[in-house]
Amino acid sequence: MPGEAQSYKATEEHVKIIGRTCYYNDALWLALSGGGVEFALYGKKAEVVLRGDQTADGGDQFARIGIYVNGERVVDDLMNKPLKTYTVFESDTEQEVTVRIIKLSEAAMSTVGIQEIKGSAKAGIRPAPEKVHKIEFIGDSITCGYGVDDDNELHPFSTATEDVTKAYAYLTAQALRADYSMVAYSGYGIISGYTVNGHKLTTHLLPDYYDKAAKSEGRFDGTLDPLTLGWDFNRFVPDLIVINLGTNDDSYTQDDPAKQAEYAGQYTRFLKQVRARNPQAKLLCTLGIMGDRLYPCVEQAVSNYSEETGDRNIAVMKFDVQLASDGYAADWHPSAATHAKAAEKLTAYIKELMKWQ
Repeated sequence: MPGEAQSYKATEEHVKIIGRTCYYNDALWLALSGGGVEFALYGKKAEVVLRGDQTADGGDQFARIGIYVNGERVVDDLMNKPLKTYTVFESDTEQEVTVRIIKLSEAAMSTVGIQEIKGSAKAGIRPAPEKVHKIEFIGDSITCGYGVDDDNELHPFSTATEDVTKAYAYLTAQALRADYSMVAYSGYGIISGYTVNGHKLTTHLLPDYYDKAAKSEGRFDGTLDPLTLGWDFNRFVPDLIVINLGTNDDSYTQDDPAKQAEYAGQYTRFLKQVRARNPQAKLLCTLGIMGDRLYPCVEQAVSNYSEETGDRNIAVMKFDVQLASDGYAADWHPSAATHAKAAEKLTAYIKELMKWQ
């Protein structure tokens, strides 16, 4: 009967897809930070059924999920069971609501699937409208919101304290009223991941995984490795791509001119890779929140790229280095206050760069 709860799958017919996702075994799987869906309905009730991957039954770095109704977070939970059902909205009278489901934690540790959406709505559920602008963010732990919910800089990583919605990239997309997609992994770089022994860490290079759906210890439905899936760049065509990579490389390059030159050279190569996948997007290269020693190398990489390709559809911007007075998150990562400042600076720069209102 009209008004009774109906079941819907998280497909483009019913929801707006956010970020890189994969539909597999009757569920929409989320891996990367900020991935999710958004839908609207006019009705009395909405439920969401989520499915965990193999980490939900035997891990400790569970996928963290946020569910929002009309912009307010109503669910903040860790996917520590194979299946969970949430009543996200319920009312005695019909109301117009928008529901957003976001993966707050990053891809590396775990994934989560949206198995079913149930809605008591005569007209069913419908995708939220697309926004005017589209931005892709490419980054590392800073973009992921590593440790932002932990104000003790001596504490280690945990998915439970990671929240992409409090990080500069998500905040910038919100301020610009832009749809977004994120490709970000903690500890990753251009020529080396984060290292403490002076040796190059080549397993954590973002360019190696940019063309993939995701890299994760989690498996979609416990079986499918997202790394085996290539990403279709036609699914999300950004107007702007913001790259923030180099903080982890700096742990390797330090003040060594040869290593810094290698970073600049490989950065130029990565820009060519990004451009090949995104022929029309403006590229914006940034660095500096957790240190700006490599920023001149970013400028050099961009200059070399433009000289070699003739492509001038690219810009650079230096973030302000975080201040002790703004506090630190886990592992000396940026606090919420630092992220807010960075978002404010980036938003203003993008408005001028892109001529966006």
